[in-house]
Amino acid sequence: MQNLPEVLLPLACLPDVEYFVWLSNTAQARLEIHETYPKQTCRTRYRIASAEGTLQLSVPVIRQDGNHTPTNRVLLAGTDWNRIHWRTIESAYNKSPFFLYYKDDFEAIFATPPALLMDFNFRLLKLCCSLSGIRTTLSPTVNYEKQPDNCIDLRQSFMPKQPVKHKGSVALFKPYIQVFSDRNPFIPNLSILDVLFNLGPATADYLKQHELV
Repeated sequence: MQNLPEVLLPLACLPDVEYFVWLSNTAQARLEIHETYPKQTCRTRYRIASAEGTLQLSVPVIRQDGNHTPTNRVLLAGTDWNRIHWRTIESAYNKSPFFLYYKDDFEAIFATPPALLMDFNFRLLKLCCSLSGIRTTLSPTVNYEKQPDNCIDLRQSFMPKQPVKHKGSVALFKPYIQVFSDRNPFIPNLSILDVLFNLGPATADYLKQHELV
């Protein structure tokens, strides 16, 4: 593990590989929950591999306070999206080597999601960290700081509306065999789900192979 300072990350939903490379290289990570919730970002969007290529899934939400809603007050919307998401994930990965080993844990979260987006994302992140061998301490922010001290601020660095280059990004993602490798070229930096279901316990080693430059 690199000796990195604490990192400040967005509270992402099943985020990409680069997000977990950061988590695997620091002992402490704070997850932003007091920001004014930004739409159309990694907080509700994640990408998986399908037979047709990259597929983006989006979690529907309700902003209780309109445009001024903080992330920790954003509600999950509706009752069907979770079943649709899980069926889509199952269809994409049911032939992957490790889907059967991990499916029950993920299915349980999707089957009975909590009321708040914050709680849903936290549950998935903790599960993904556990399965990836990541022991990083995850803690929510206690207030919003526009310019935080003594940490690496990555809140706008993962799947924003307009991609932003940031210090410490992964220069090149190492290929591995994906479910649809027989028909599609390797798709890098998908949701951590893709690595877990395809590599299983080797996910930890895969993350360690990537340097932040």
